Amino acid sequence: MTTDAAAISGGTAAEIADSVRGLVERGHLSPGDALPPVRALAEQLGVNRNTAVAAYRVLARSGVVVSQGRAGTRVARRSRVPQEGFADAGSLRDVGTGNPDPHLIPDLGPALAAAAGRHVLYGEPTIDRDLLAWAREWMAPDVPADAEQLRLTLTSGAVDAVERLLAQALQRDDTVALEDPCFLASIHLAQLGGYRAVPVPVDAEGMTVDGLRDALAQGVRAVVCTPRAQNPTGASLSARRAAALREVMSAHPYVLVVQDDYYSYLSRQPFHSIVGPEHQRWALVRSVSKFAGPDMCLAVTACDADTASRLEMRLSPGTTWVSHLLQRITHSVMTDEAALGLIDQAGAHYAKRNAGFAALLTEQGLPTVAGDGMSLWVGLPVSARAVAERMTRRGWLVRTGDDFRLEQTEEPSRHLRLTVHDLGDEDAATLVADLVEAVHEAG
Repeated sequence: MTTDAAAISGGTAAEIADSVRGLVERGHLSPGDALPPVRALAEQLGVNRNTAVAAYRVLARSGVVVSQGRAGTRVARRSRVPQEGFADAGSLRDVGTGNPDPHLIPDLGPALAAAAGRHVLYGEPTIDRDLLAWAREWMAPDVPADAEQLRLTLTSGAVDAVERLLAQALQRDDTVALEDPCFLASIHLAQLGGYRAVPVPVDAEGMTVDGLRDALAQGVRAVVCTPRAQNPTGASLSARRAAALREVMSAHPYVLVVQDDYYSYLSRQPFHSIVGPEHQRWALVRSVSKFAGPDMCLAVTACDADTASRLEMRLSPGTTWVSHLLQRITHSVMTDEAALGLIDQAGAHYAKRNAGFAALLTEQGLPTVAGDGMSLWVGLPVSARAVAERMTRRGWLVRTGDDFRLEQTEEPSRHLRLTVHDLGDEDAATLVADLVEAVHEAG
């Protein structure tokens, strides 16, 4: 169905966009309905073609419509947004969660008991003194700032930190460089913030140099990079790649660079920064959720003085500070030798199980290299969707690479992200056999 251009009104891009949004909300436009071509709409309303283009762009950024190239612009269909760690598995065995092993998360019982001490009142420092000292030691070696002058802030997890960092640096319709394939939360943040995401390809050594250079040429105002255990690929920056990226960034010292080192304590790889000593706008984010538990929503952010001041304004006592009880629990866990030993054991376990599963796949004709992180990025010779459908018939729920694409294309993904570290040897062998059969059937 195509909408009559006369039903849309307005003389500016904002007015036209509001008119279309109203038609959708009142049910006069339904998901899948085609909007008038830009030229036809501009002529009908007596506006410049660029005004109509801008209106459709606003609608696309807010998710009201989708552009389908030669097929035109249509009202977006309401589909569920993929979430990390969640899927309606039903009776299926879910191997796409990206979750840690609960048996390898430190027991919080002793820390909970020790956290209940002096009450914290309005107007007090937002960071607990003991946690601040520990966090400073954790962050200082990896940022271009003097340890004594290092500015730290706390947020409710890494996603919260990245959202706040982008919000203080960008306005709606500003561009941000994101890795492609991309962590689901980063995709959501760009959509909700109304930012235009510019994809930067990722290979075995992390974010590519040419991809970053192209994104900067398009005028991006921020770059979000995962230096280790990139989700979903598992790639970590090599020293060589990080140096090359720093060289590219050196010509753009005022572009905000956010490095999300979410896997830190669990990583088997060294940290390499893409921020040089002269860069002016930067942030390093490290959360504790992957090793202290997903419900431990706390992240430490180290950033330049100007960015730190902007963040602190939004995280003052009485508004959105991170609970001091949570801070004390975190400090207790991260300074306990037994807990640190378990965290190190967890990192080794994830790496060993992923490497073993990758070897099984390779032996069966599906060459796979285990990167860093909770999951495996498995390349396929056929459509991942076709394989996923066949895996459900065998009792498995897998996650295709389509969910992690920054820009959807007609060509289906040929990757699966599998979380297999909690499978026993027998289940792992069964999953490999079923996957090989599904690939053969889909070929």
